[in-house]
Amino acid sequence: MSRIAEALDEERNVLLEGAPGTGKTLSALVPALEHARETDKTVVITTNVHQQMRQFVADARAITRTEPIRAVVFKGKASMCHIDVDYRECQTLRDTTRDLVEKREEMEELRDRADTLLDDMREGGQGAGDAYQAVTDELDALESEVEGFESTNVCDHYRANLTRDTGAFFSWLFDDVRTPEDVYDYADREGLCGYELLKEGMEGVDLVVCNYHHLLDPLIREQFFRWLGREPEDVITVFDEAHNVESAARDHATRTLTENTLASALTELEDVDDSRAAAAENVLRAFHDALCETYDGALAFGEREQVGENWYDLSVSNPDRRDDLTLSFLDRYEGRGISTEVELALQLGESLDEEYEEQYKRGETTSRKECQTLQAAAFVATWMDEGGELGQHPMCSVRRDSGTDELYGRAELYTCIPREVTKELFDEVSATVLMSATLRPFDVTQDVLGLDDPETMAYGLAYPEANRRTLAVDVPPLFSSERSNPETQAVVADTLRDVLRFTPGNTLCFFPSYAEAERYYERLRGTGVGTDLWLDGSDVDTEAARKEFVAGDDGALFTSLWGTLSEGVSFDADDARTVAVVGVPYPHLSERMEAVQDAYDRAYPGKEAGWRYGVEIPTIRKTRQALGRVIRSPDDFGVRLLLDRRYTRESRDMGRYGVRGSFPTEERTEFVDVAPEKAKFAMLNFFTDHDAYAGDPPRP
Repeated sequence: MSRIAEALDEERNVLLEGAPGTGKTLSALVPALEHARETDKTVVITTNVHQQMRQFVADARAITRTEPIRAVVFKGKASMCHIDVDYRECQTLRDTTRDLVEKREEMEELRDRADTLLDDMREGGQGAGDAYQAVTDELDALESEVEGFESTNVCDHYRANLTRDTGAFFSWLFDDVRTPEDVYDYADREGLCGYELLKEGMEGVDLVVCNYHHLLDPLIREQFFRWLGREPEDVITVFDEAHNVESAARDHATRTLTENTLASALTELEDVDDSRAAAAENVLRAFHDALCETYDGALAFGEREQVGENWYDLSVSNPDRRDDLTLSFLDRYEGRGISTEVELALQLGESLDEEYEEQYKRGETTSRKECQTLQAAAFVATWMDEGGELGQHPMCSVRRDSGTDELYGRAELYTCIPREVTKELFDEVSATVLMSATLRPFDVTQDVLGLDDPETMAYGLAYPEANRRTLAVDVPPLFSSERSNPETQAVVADTLRDVLRFTPGNTLCFFPSYAEAERYYERLRGTGVGTDLWLDGSDVDTEAARKEFVAGDDGALFTSLWGTLSEGVSFDADDARTVAVVGVPYPHLSERMEAVQDAYDRAYPGKEAGWRYGVEIPTIRKTRQALGRVIRSPDDFGVRLLLDRRYTRESRDMGRYGVRGSFPTEERTEFVDVAPEKAKFAMLNFFTDHDAYAGDPPRP
């Protein structure tokens, strides 16, 4: 806490790694709030993990029991709207409603003025008659205008915010730390708009809890800070689970445009009577046709039939020139110049968008229409301007329409280097604390996120070492080519059977994919392991499965390391006594991953950054996160197993595929190498020493 406080005083960023369950949140939050109080700033703490949001609320409530702070928990409009409209439609409704209320207030003021002038006229006041006439004329005109407003679209909930005394709401809001669900329920009962009230109540608060996108999206961030009533330099940001910032920033920066949006834009332009429409139609049709031609040509024989309802990536990039889609676009385009016609399309799109807004305000349409021309033109402009830059990877993908069974395409500008998003944020705010159980190596985090000279600190698992045992089990390395080997599968299955049998309680089993999890779930199911087996998957209600799993006392949950249970979820005490990581969970080496590696190699030459930054470090972080699901308190105890030769000392001869050396020193020194058939003896000895078996221990 002292080191964080000193860093904040110096306006330096902080990288804090602390083992799971050791109190990182309060260690960052307390000095940040104290510094903010002394310097009149606001602390914004953010995560992308739902369970951590709940923990933030609990921590903030604990602080308010001893220190008076004003805290707000903020979510996006979509989860708080009482009438279920999208963001743009909400904006228009809000503006129209405010205009109506302001005009009604102005009418009341004019009526009061007219009554006063009428009294002056009766008393013979000089000039009162002319003034009275002028006021009544203005009042008549305003009444006619308001009558027109009665047929417009307004939001009754927001109108209640503007016309009723909301003091009771704010007294209630700051009497404790309220969740968005609390606010929604209160506002729904009272007929108010909780989202707009929250925005109004955020100005000058001490603490805001929110999701990543409120900070990582530049446009949302600008609005968000405005709602806070703060300049960026008056905000301290705290990112929890900060190892996820890289992928979240990449997602926020990536831009896409579907064939359907292009087709809708061309349809929209058919009915537009504007001189710019021809130019817009010309350039957008060329891009539309180029997209169709490109994905049609990229599909190999028989590949079209493999495409389902999920996006299916196709390679269009070239190492020595622009991508195939751009080349096709340039080949098809005929006109006065792409830049010129795209600019005309943007101008026209902005005009159409303003017209749609006015139509909705006037009540001529029941929903706020989105301008497809504007969306398409903005994407094409970005594609042409930035598609060849370092870190931007042009892509094309297709999916099958479930209604028509036809394929349609999508152009995507995939952002490989996230620092383009994060560096601007970290440079403009007062300071940022990034915390996680898996931030090391710090030099990689600094490079990837664009941090300059941060304060770095790491704290290992300070709980008694005797309460944990980490076994590196020498099963054959589970490369993708080895996973189908029947002999290897038999060794892994036998080892897992022993792990389940010798665990006095629940076991978590993590695999590189849901498919691998299902493979071993099926191999062990019905073989008399004496343990209840649970299978997680992409189509499973994971939270429901987790609750049923922890409710029992002798179960095994099979899931993917890339699922939602490997981080941000606590399995305290008897919830799980053993965690097993099977294999090294390298991400699927797709074209996207190859593009990321290539971009990192070019951005950081001489560091083997492509493999290390893009693949190895994220993989080890996933593994470390999974291991951290057990041992959550000083009294907790358990066994952690890594099933793959690449985790053992033998991995020294495996080049970059041996990952033992990628773990922090104090963690890998605890690894105990064992043969597969010896794992059960190590577990038996450990759990017997902790008197964990309810009766006689199992016999090897």
